[in-house]
Amino acid sequence: MFFYGTLMTGFKRRGRSRIEAKLAPQGRGSIPAALFDLGIYPAAVPASDSCVWGEVHRMLDPDGVLAALDEIEGVRPGEPDASLYTRAEVPVTFDNGHTDTAWVYFYNAPLGRAQRIESGDYLEHLKVK
Repeated sequence: MFFYGTLMTGFKRRGRSRIEAKLAPQGRGSIPAALFDLGIYPAAVPASDSCVWGEVHRMLDPDGVLAALDEIEGVRPGEPDASLYTRAEVPVTFDNGHTDTAWVYFYNAPLGRAQRIESGDYLEHLKVK
């Protein structure tokens, strides 16, 4: 699982505590995407010309974790157009250069005037604000 926003370690995001014991941290990495600041949380969208940085976790109970995250992220199975986020499996590159695949939630609604986070790193962006 790849987290790039308020589901990362250290944030007090509602629902994260339900899955905490079902996650095993694997390290930091990046995915091919662009990151935007929606105010209270970030939004990543697929992109081939930039990367988004975040945490990678192994799911100890994949079905349980994905069901909980689908609920948290507003995913409506069978109704992708009505979902706030959609879940996709993407390549992730770890800090050490190792590559693997991970699930990630991409934003699925209009971005409006959301500011692009050029660094692709939400934690860095919050420090600069």
